[in-house]
Amino acid sequence: MPYVNIRVAGTLTKEQKAKIAAGVTDVISKEANKPPEAILIFIDEVAKENIAKKGILLDPPE
Repeated sequence: MPYVNIRVAGTLTKEQKAKIAAGVTDVISKEANKPPEAILIFIDEVAKENIAKKGILLDPPE
């Protein structure tokens, strides 16, 4: 059973999550020859204050 974990900075709408889940499922199903019902996707929304790039928080303190 394929497990996919997607992390995003900030939040997504339910519609965005649905489109991402459908697209990722389609690709894995086709490329890995797995049935769609066997594919499990986790979408983690991470607060920008918990992510840094080049040593700087994406949402720095004021």
